[in-house]
Amino acid sequence: MELLTPEFSFWHHFLAEFVGTAILIILGAGVVANAILKNTKGNSGGWIVISFGWAIAVFAGVFASNRLGGSGHINPAVTIALTVFGDFDNSLFLPYILGQFAGAFVGACVAWLAYKQHFDSTPDGDTKLGVFSTAPAIRNPVYNLLTEIIGTFILMFGALLMSKPSMSMGALDALPVGLLVLGIGLSLGGPTGYAINPARDLGPRIAHFLLPIPNKRDSDWGYSWIPVIGPIIGALLAALVVKAFSL
Repeated sequence: MELLTPEFSFWHHFLAEFVGTAILIILGAGVVANAILKNTKGNSGGWIVISFGWAIAVFAGVFASNRLGGSGHINPAVTIALTVFGDFDNSLFLPYILGQFAGAFVGACVAWLAYKQHFDSTPDGDTKLGVFSTAPAIRNPVYNLLTEIIGTFILMFGALLMSKPSMSMGALDALPVGLLVLGIGLSLGGPTGYAINPARDLGPRIAHFLLPIPNKRDSDWGYSWIPVIGPIIGALLAALVVKAFSL
């Protein structure tokens, strides 16, 4: 049973994506903060902890969005790809996209509030930015973009195959997607930190820019286009392949 009824239309779908994406970022940014900020219980937790945390974050976010009557996209790249190549209702495009970016921003603010004392006690600006947004291990725009395209292609391709026979993803189970994201993080996350979601990176990056975080660095806007454009390209290519080959 849906907790929100379709009569609310725009706000019904906006809220479903908003809540799902906010949960994604609260848990995702939260696990990064726990692993890298100073004096946390989980300090130095490492990449495996972060990857598992993000997988659970995706599971919880997709589940929440679906439970609230949404489609569990929580990712603008997914929404764009399904609008172009799937059977997604175009009238829902705006509430989904707005809900995703707004939820990502608010989720980042909540994660910051939960770890505020640790942000205050962590001196390194790069570490603080790393809680909010991704950054490449080796900065090379061509390869960084390619990595994000590949990671998001795998995410979208796998998610669409899980959701067949339709390409709507409306009935997509949350757990398989979470496990898929775990695999992407462990296997392909090393070069760029695997944004694979424009809202996941841009919303928190804006939060980092606006929040009163002491001794923070700039928000690295020069890199910010890669985790936005790369996932969109990867998702579009995956949806095109699935549609072209009728998989």
